[in-house]
Amino acid sequence: MSGLLSFFWKNNIPRWSILIIDLLVCAFSLTLAFFLRFNFAHIPDADLKTLPIAYTATLAIRAITFFISKTYKGVVRYTGSKDAIRILLVIMIGSSLLIVFDFITRFTVGLYYIPLSVIIIDGLVTMFIMICSRLAVKAIYFESKNPEKQKTNILIYGAGESGLITKRTLDRDAAVKYKVIGFVDDDEKKKGRSLEGIFIYPPSKLEELIKENEIDAVVISILNISQNRKNEIVDQCINLNVRVLAVPPVAKWINGELSFNQLKTINIESLLERDAIKLDVDLIKQQIENKVVLITGAAGSIGSEMARQIINYSPSKIILLDQAESPLYELEMELTEKFPNSSFEVVIGDIRNKERLANVFRTFKPHLVYHAAAYKHVPMMENNPSESILTNIFGTKNVADLAVEYGVQKFVMVSTDKAVNPTNVMGASKRIAEIYIQSLGKTAQTKFVTTRFGNVLAKWFSYPPL
Repeated sequence: MSGLLSFFWKNNIPRWSILIIDLLVCAFSLTLAFFLRFNFAHIPDADLKTLPIAYTATLAIRAITFFISKTYKGVVRYTGSKDAIRILLVIMIGSSLLIVFDFITRFTVGLYYIPLSVIIIDGLVTMFIMICSRLAVKAIYFESKNPEKQKTNILIYGAGESGLITKRTLDRDAAVKYKVIGFVDDDEKKKGRSLEGIFIYPPSKLEELIKENEIDAVVISILNISQNRKNEIVDQCINLNVRVLAVPPVAKWINGELSFNQLKTINIESLLERDAIKLDVDLIKQQIENKVVLITGAAGSIGSEMARQIINYSPSKIILLDQAESPLYELEMELTEKFPNSSFEVVIGDIRNKERLANVFRTFKPHLVYHAAAYKHVPMMENNPSESILTNIFGTKNVADLAVEYGVQKFVMVSTDKAVNPTNVMGASKRIAEIYIQSLGKTAQTKFVTTRFGNVLAKWFSYPPL
C-alpha cells in the first residue's frame, strides 16, 4: 500500500483525469440532489423524461466553468484555502447559470428541466464533495510523508490569532515533523475550549503536559507578551529541559505569512529587559592588537570562548595555558582550522606550579593576562575544599605575582557571582582571590581588573537544530 502511495505521489496524474473526476462528482451530486428532493421516493415521470437534458446541461455548464477557471490544474495534494474559495465561487457561478438556463427554458419551452430545489441541493453537495475530497487527499499525502509516529510533540503558548497561525504553519510544512499537542493560554476564559480540534490548557497544566506527552519544544506565540512573563515561561521550560521558540513580530513575517524557519530558539538577548550592550570594537582592538596574550584555563568553557573572541583582534600571539590535555588539544585543532594565519601557543601547565608558570612568563613575556583557570563547581568543591584553596587562591596568587614581576600591562581575573557574600567553599576561595588581586592593584604597575561571571546561560540554549 505504501509503495502504491509513493508511486502515486511521485507521478502526478494527468490534469484531464482530474477534470473527468470532477465531472463524475458533479453527476453523482445531481443524482443525489434528485433523490434528496423527492425523499428517495419515486421520481415523477415528468422529471424522469427531462433527466437527460438536466444531466447534459449541468455537466456542460460545469465543464465550461471548470475549464475557464482551471480548477482542475491545481496540485490536489497542496490544496489550500485559496483553492477552496476558487472552487466555491466556480460552483456558485455554475449553479447560477443553471438557474438562468432553467428560466430561459421556462419562457421558451414552457417547463423547468431542472427543479430549482435540485439546483440548490446539487450546488451544495458538489461544493462539499469537491472541497472535502481535495482536503482528504492532502491529509493522506502529508500523513504518508510524515506519519504521526515519526513526529515529535510541541506545545503552543498562546491561543490567540498568532497561536492559530503558528499551528497552521506547522501543519502545512511537510518538512517539519512536529505535532501540536495543545495550546496553553493565560486567559482563564479560554480554558477547556479548543482551536481546530486542539484543546486549550491553563498555565498550571504546562509542567504536566510536558511530562505526560514528552514535549520537545514550546513555541511562545503571544506577540504582545511582557518581558517578565516571557522570562517566567522560558525559565519554567528550561527547568523542564524543553527548548523554547518564539514567533517573530508580524513586521518580520515573509510577505505577511509566517514560515516555520522564522520560529527561532530564544537567545540570551531576548531575555534581557534592556538592549544588549554594544562592544567598542575599535577600543578592544587597540588594547589587544599586536600584543602577547596569556589565557589561563584556556580549555574551559570561559577560557576557550575568550580565546575564540580575542583571536579576532589580531594579537601577536596567544598563549593557551591549561592542565586539561584533551580539551586543550581540541581547542588547538579548532583554532588551527578556523584561524590558520593566527599565532598561538598551546602550553600544558598547572597554575599551582609556580616554576612552570615563571618559565611561561619568562619565555613569552605576555602583555595581557586573562586568568580564567579555577575550580568552579560548588558541590564538588564542598567535597574537596583543599583543592579549591590550592587552585583558586594560591594558583591565582602565583599568576598575579608573576604578572607584577614580569611587568604585565593588564591582568583580568574571571571571578564568579558566588563570591558575593559567599556561602560555600568555592565562592569563599574566589572572594579571597579577589581581595588579593585588589590589594596588588594598589601598589603594582600592572592594572588589575576583576570581572564576575554569573551562570553561563548560553549552555541552556544549545539545543540541536529543528
